[in-house]
Amino acid sequence: MEQNNIAIEVRNLKKHFRTKLENVKALDDISFNVKSGEIFGLLGPNGAGKTTTINILIGLIKPTDGSATIYGYDIQDHISKAKELIGVCPQEHAVFKFLSGRENIELFGNLYSMPKDKIKKRADELIDKLNFSNASKHKTKGYSGGMLSQLNLIISIINNPKIIFLDEPTVGMDPRARRKTWEFIGNFKNERKTVLLTTHYIEEAEALCDRVAIIDYGELLDIGSPKDLMKKYESDNLEDVFMNITGRKIMEGM
Repeated sequence: MEQNNIAIEVRNLKKHFRTKLENVKALDDISFNVKSGEIFGLLGPNGAGKTTTINILIGLIKPTDGSATIYGYDIQDHISKAKELIGVCPQEHAVFKFLSGRENIELFGNLYSMPKDKIKKRADELIDKLNFSNASKHKTKGYSGGMLSQLNLIISIINNPKIIFLDEPTVGMDPRARRKTWEFIGNFKNERKTVLLTTHYIEEAEALCDRVAIIDYGELLDIGSPKDLMKKYESDNLEDVFMNITGRKIMEGM
């Protein structure tokens, strides 16, 4: 069912959460496409709707209305087929604290029913690319937040997926680790992988994304390459673009 060059298609997606006091519009009729092989960013503050979008696309929650497809597979009717094509790096660190980094990686490889020799080869490759060799030998209960984020990223792609969902992948990393991770993510383009990245880091979006969607309060406000958006709004960076569109800074929503 894979077709043309569209990896992800989102059409009029809505998600409402009902609380005791109100009906919250987490997503309010958003639409966008992600092309095969591009790094596409959802840029906005916490609470903007970025994680909700990913959770719908990976089948964790159902939309209130609208539709979405992964390489032509409808996420509601054929989610099992869509899941075969994706890897997910969530905000929350999905690791076992009393296993080493490598043991965590190999465990998730086994969950994908990968052959043991391929798990080892793939783990060696990813650990080397992220300079994670020393950390991978130790139990993760002693890891820093940044180390856990790096391990989370490795685990998310152990199965060599076609599409990678990265939800705030560099949170907690020091500047050096963040730069190394940016380089690692950027190289996905050379492997013809598609990336949907959520972030509130302006520099991250500018460094990595072919296109970004500006999102706030569940609304998708504009889409374009960082360069085109900066030109359109006569801005020096994406922070200024966000300010020009919304009247506030991204960090004001944090």
